[in-house]
Amino acid sequence: MTLIMIGTWYLYVGAAVATLFIPFGIGRLDENAQGAWIFRPLLIPGVLLIWPLVIWRCIVLWRGEEKLDRHRMPRKRQERATLVLICAIPLIIVTAVALRQDPDTLAQPVLLEAAK
Repeated sequence: MTLIMIGTWYLYVGAAVATLFIPFGIGRLDENAQGAWIFRPLLIPGVLLIWPLVIWRCIVLWRGEEKLDRHRMPRKRQERATLVLICAIPLIIVTAVALRQDPDTLAQPVLLEAAK
């Protein structure tokens, strides 16, 4: 019950953030969104879920700590992460196929209680 209440309040706060961010804040963060109102309702589910990130991003940009620079080259870490994923994903798939269980060696299911 407590987990449901936490989730409910998380979404309530997300709804409050979305209520303020969608009409007023997004135009300040993204100059392409200024005057564009049709797509904004599509952002509501995302803002409900990632509202802490939205608040953090707004604070960082409004303080002027980070400059919006959309055309910069990918960072070195991104290139390394890409190479790691290119190697890791096939390795995980091959390992999963090699270690999969043989259905013939599994124990047969047992009926624990007869249906009444």
